[in-house]
Amino acid sequence: MAVRPLFVAKDQALPGVEVYPITFQWFAGLSTSQKRKSIAELHSAAVGEGRCSRPLEISSQSENPLGVALSAFNLQIVVELGLASSVESVFQSSKYFDGAGPFRDLLRASAREAKKDERLRNSGMLRGFNFGGREWPLLPRTVFYDWLYIAALQESNYCDALLTYDGFTDIEFNPAKSVNCQAQAAAVFVSLSKTGEIFPVRNNPDRFLEVALRMEHRAI
Repeated sequence: MAVRPLFVAKDQALPGVEVYPITFQWFAGLSTSQKRKSIAELHSAAVGEGRCSRPLEISSQSENPLGVALSAFNLQIVVELGLASSVESVFQSSKYFDGAGPFRDLLRASAREAKKDERLRNSGMLRGFNFGGREWPLLPRTVFYDWLYIAALQESNYCDALLTYDGFTDIEFNPAKSVNCQAQAAAVFVSLSKTGEIFPVRNNPDRFLEVALRMEHRAI
């Protein structure tokens, strides 16, 4: 058995995300077929518990083409004229540390290469993010990642399709080991849309930060 979080967008006055730990049967193995068996069990358990009715796995392991397209490894954002990069590469390239960074060359690296770059582990303590000449703080903990993901999402053609789902998972995400999650960022977008707080976030980072400070991420 395993436990993974299900992220559900709140639709009340205050935007936020409810996080439900879902226990399900795990299928060991690194193959896509094994991952998809685990995803099916995760979704079946989530629906069976009444937490959602139409879950979407957002990862490269998803059986749903929309979920694959919305993976941070695949979802693209324009970073400069003539250059688009994956959300993952932009996120990693924006980190700066005690000793170095940000590493702008990672904008042209693949998502996998960017995430595994040794400089991200050998440059001291993470101090913040810098993207487009703007500094982003470490708190709230996921604010920069969520903003970046939603900015990329709003440049895509996937927004309407995403709004037809009511629960989001990422089979690879373990909250004991990681902080940022593409499934959570998607749920934030849906919550902002449901509560009427959605706006073009790329041009309004200060407003997004204000909303994030008010937003509830509640573990159930």
